[in-house]
Amino acid sequence: MLVNQILSMKATAEIITIRPDATVAEAAKLLSDRRIGAVVVSEDGTTAHGILSERDIVRALGRNGPAALDGSIGDLMTRKLETCVISENALTVLERMTEGRFRHMPVVDGEGRMIGFISIGDAVSARLKELHAEKEALTGMIMGV
Repeated sequence: MLVNQILSMKATAEIITIRPDATVAEAAKLLSDRRIGAVVVSEDGTTAHGILSERDIVRALGRNGPAALDGSIGDLMTRKLETCVISENALTVLERMTEGRFRHMPVVDGEGRMIGFISIGDAVSARLKELHAEKEALTGMIMGV
C-alpha cells in the first residue's frame, strides 16, 4: 500500500499546524482539543519547519516544571523533520518511523509543501489491511476459490 492510499483512507485530510512563536501551553491546548499526539510547526501552514509532540511537552515539563508552558514552541520543537511522499510504500514508512523512534510524519509534494500527515497508527492499519488481503488471496488460492 502506498502513502497516497493511506491518506485516502483517513477520515480527514486536514493538516493541523501551529506557528513557532506560539507558547507550549497553546500547543498543549491544541493537542488536547483536537485529540492528536503531534502538531506540525509551520510559519505559513504549507511548509513544515518542525514538529512538536506530547512527548516533547512532557519532557519539557519534567525538566522545567510549569514554567515550560510559557516557553516558545520554536525552542522545543524537533527540527530534524522526517517527511515522506505519496509514492512511498507504507512498509517503508513504518520501518523509518520505527527505526527513528517517531510516530508522526508529514507527507510532502515534490516542492516540499505539505499535502498530508500520517501517524504510525495509520501506517500499521494500512499494513494490517494489506496482510489481510494477502491472507484472503492465499486462502482463496489454496481452497481453489
